[in-house]
Amino acid sequence: MKLPRILLYAVLILFALFYLMPVYVLFTTSMKSFQEVSLKDMWNLPKSLSFQSFVRAWKGDPSRGLRGLSVNFMNSIYLVVPATLISALLGSMNGYVLTKWKFKGSNLIFALILFGMFIPYQSILIPLVQFLQKTKLYGSIPGLIFVHCVYGLPITTLIFRNYYSTIPSDIVEAAKIDGAGFAKIYAKIIVPVSMPAFAVVMIWQFTSIWNDFLFGLIVTPNPSVQPITVALNNLAGSYFVEWNIQMAGALITALPTLLVYIFLGRFFMRGLLAGSLAGT
Repeated sequence: MKLPRILLYAVLILFALFYLMPVYVLFTTSMKSFQEVSLKDMWNLPKSLSFQSFVRAWKGDPSRGLRGLSVNFMNSIYLVVPATLISALLGSMNGYVLTKWKFKGSNLIFALILFGMFIPYQSILIPLVQFLQKTKLYGSIPGLIFVHCVYGLPITTLIFRNYYSTIPSDIVEAAKIDGAGFAKIYAKIIVPVSMPAFAVVMIWQFTSIWNDFLFGLIVTPNPSVQPITVALNNLAGSYFVEWNIQMAGALITALPTLLVYIFLGRFFMRGLLAGSLAGT
């Protein structure tokens, strides 16, 4: 290799190591006992490998008032899976209608949907809670699913609309001539060619919903119903923080999104390159 390329790789490796430094501290601290945790020794490796911090973070410690993450982990699963699937399906339908079945005012409707992306969440919390209370969804996982589906519509609609704009309309017109209707064209023609866009949307929505803290805190005040990101905050004690348990809980919380990007990241990149985020 030539010198410029060697220098380029050296710089990239340095940046990667710098980026991974917090992960190193997170992992080594989670493997230590509470007596080993200190600012002075935070860069040191643990004296012996111990998974006790992960066990306590997962199962909790009732004797010390520590709630485990196991129940909240499943709450996040029950939340993320349906919310991701529903928001992806609704975004796909919106994109299909706004590109292949255009009607008068469709561009205005699309602009209004996109406007929802720019509304700060904090500005609608009070009316949101009032609405959920009146519909009996407040304090429940179905209420959280509803919120994430609604707030996922702008970005999912944008991605699918941009992707479907790259599909020739002649295919849809030919299907109409053959007698296919709205639903049949969508199910038989649009969905089969939409896998790259679905990959992008579902990975995006999965990580966004899994990592959400604000809606989980506001919509589900009951600790037994809260998602794992909110429960992670509750791992901290009232008087002191056992940082090894906190770090272990953080790793448990981050593991699903990490695995998604490790095993499905290539599909995410393929979807991007296929035009799912191309300009309108």
